[in-house]
Amino acid sequence: MDNTSTSDIVIINGNSHPDLANMVAERMGLKNGGCSVFHKSNRETIVEISDSVRGKDIYIIQTGTKDANNNIMELLIMAYACKTSSARSIVGVIPYLPYSKQCKMRKRGCIVSKLLAKMMCTSGLTHIITMDLHQKEIQGFFDIPVDNLRASPFLLQYIQESIPEYRNSVIVARNPGVAKKANSYAERLRLGLAVIHGEQKEAESDEVDGRYSPPPTRNSTPQHAPSSSRTRTTSVSVGVPEHPVKVKPPLTIVGDVNGRIAIMVDDLIDDVESFVAAAEMLKDNGACKIYVLATHGLLSSDAPRLLEESVIDEIVVTNTIPHEVQKLQCNKIKTIDISILIAEAIRRIHNKESMSYLFRNVTLED
Repeated sequence: MDNTSTSDIVIINGNSHPDLANMVAERMGLKNGGCSVFHKSNRETIVEISDSVRGKDIYIIQTGTKDANNNIMELLIMAYACKTSSARSIVGVIPYLPYSKQCKMRKRGCIVSKLLAKMMCTSGLTHIITMDLHQKEIQGFFDIPVDNLRASPFLLQYIQESIPEYRNSVIVARNPGVAKKANSYAERLRLGLAVIHGEQKEAESDEVDGRYSPPPTRNSTPQHAPSSSRTRTTSVSVGVPEHPVKVKPPLTIVGDVNGRIAIMVDDLIDDVESFVAAAEMLKDNGACKIYVLATHGLLSSDAPRLLEESVIDEIVVTNTIPHEVQKLQCNKIKTIDISILIAEAIRRIHNKESMSYLFRNVTLED
């Protein structure tokens, strides 16, 4: 890339996504740094950096995959190795941040993404570059700067250039939690919006988090309770009221999709059962074609087979996560390259330029 002093930039990567690291290095006119990451017979991780990193700016490209725990340990050890080798700055380039969905307190659990943030800061990372966090508030868990890049311009461009007659489309949120993102896409493309309401299984927001277990009720009441005639405060007769249980209705669509192209948008495709169920409902309601667009394509377990057998016509994801094996199992999966965005972010950070250009026209809903 132009106007970049590359003499003190070193790009290294772990085993999670070497292809993306090579593409970013090539776009910047650099060679990938000499870093070898391997596992001993007892599964311990060994990191060997052959090039000098003293006084240099290190960019570690390591994304999250289905082998998330190894990905994390490789990143932490690489960062600590650079820290103890007197690197000037260590930037973690993590296109998909593992454990980002575990960012809320659960019953007798913990906020795992907060723990991961503390581990990354302790390992020596001085800056984080990531993309489309599951919740933007995760940035607050870090004690170092975090740049949360957006893949939406690439996905919007794909819709405009690769979906025939996209003007006859409607943007679909597969649940109310995605409605803000879907509404942002609909406004930018000047298209209609539809929201699928109801779930076949519990949504993430309905997981037990301890609020449904109030203190035990007591049969006794205060002996000197104030009379209702002297106070406007209403008291309950026995203990703490029980929390009403949520009853989710069957899947219904709010919006018209009859005879139109349905485009579902989300930040992550992992378990695809909910996408398949939503697609079947859209088809039953008259949608002529169904597309699914997301930033991260984790596609765990038998997701490729389910997508191949579903009524979904095309699944579009970026290459933040490697999914070449899944593409061999499902011909409907298309990939958008976002290496140019990561390379530009690295160039701007290294040259101490503003990152605002990469976030232009971005709203809180994106």
